[in-house]
Amino acid sequence: MSHFPRHRLRRAAHVIRQGGVVAYPTEAVYGLGCDPWNRAAVSRILAIKQRDVSKGLILIAADPAQLTPFVEDLPAARMAEIRASWPGPHTWLLPIRSMTPRWLTGRFDTLAVRVTAHPLAAGLCRAFGGAIVSTSANRADRPPARTSLRVRLALEDGPDLVLAGACGGSGRPSRIRDGRTGRVLRG
Repeated sequence: MSHFPRHRLRRAAHVIRQGGVVAYPTEAVYGLGCDPWNRAAVSRILAIKQRDVSKGLILIAADPAQLTPFVEDLPAARMAEIRASWPGPHTWLLPIRSMTPRWLTGRFDTLAVRVTAHPLAAGLCRAFGGAIVSTSANRADRPPARTSLRVRLALEDGPDLVLAGACGGSGRPSRIRDGRTGRVLRG
């Protein structure tokens, strides 16, 4: 992370703490992020994307402990497989805790979670001090942005701050798997 100024991460984390929306690079595409506990911020992301709340969202974290407030562990063998895939572009659907907001889960009893391997995205989670919402930076019917310029052009009314940086080498959004069964839902 030495190539990315820490003051920019601190500023982005401050924006998130204040209820703002930040765009940032991930393993494959730019993401839109906010404080998952802030309903107004999540609603704003959904409005920017023109996405229905019933579809649910993904949370990313710098380490599995940041996901603990939102999801329950599965049996040890299942959790071992999940943890072995992290950090990386592997999103898992895990059972939610009773306090997990519905504005994150939509119509589901699971939440999509990932421990990111992207140094800037992980640095943002560390600077914020927890998991953040991570949904592709695009309107629901458009291709995801892969550069900060594309974010700015596609989402004029979009994020409060764009953290410019390179996306990782993955050519497509993360694979999503059911944590209970291991079955691939988006691959």
